[in-house]
Amino acid sequence: MFSTQYGQMSSAHFDLLMLALRLIAGGTIFVHGFNKIFRGGKIAGTARWFDSMGMKPNGKVHAWMAALTETGCGVLIALGFLTPLAAAGVIGVMVVAGITTHPKAFLITKDGFEFVLILGTLFFAISAFGPGKWSLDRAFGLSEGLGDYLGNGWISTAVPLVLGIGSGLGLLAACYRPPAKTDS
Repeated sequence: MFSTQYGQMSSAHFDLLMLALRLIAGGTIFVHGFNKIFRGGKIAGTARWFDSMGMKPNGKVHAWMAALTETGCGVLIALGFLTPLAAAGVIGVMVVAGITTHPKAFLITKDGFEFVLILGTLFFAISAFGPGKWSLDRAFGLSEGLGDYLGNGWISTAVPLVLGIGSGLGLLAACYRPPAKTDS
């Protein structure tokens, strides 16, 4: 049983909640990557989009990196396997998306960043609390999230933050050269 402010939550309840969150979040980010590869403009269209926003040296490289990170990390999160690393991958993509595509406001209708903020936070929480009992991490003895009886889960908390934010900011520093603004 986990103690909460409002009473007790059974470990089975926690594990079911984490399974549902993993499936929804993993499935959502998987579809984003799948869409970049197989739908709409596919990789070529995604590459043009990355080129237009100033991702160097080549939009096609970034299109593939984003698509494969989203599909791969989506599957890993859904399975609950290598959860901190998968969460870090998604957080990195969300950092890049937040700065390149959604920097202007809080409302998505005005190129806001709340969608990427929520996704990044959700993936961080999944890692920090641990994927739950019904995960490959647990089956292979890799799980150590805070949800594992609210124990010492520093790896599942620090890895997605340090690697995710660090890789996103590092990629931007190395590759993002936004086009000069023109007066319209």
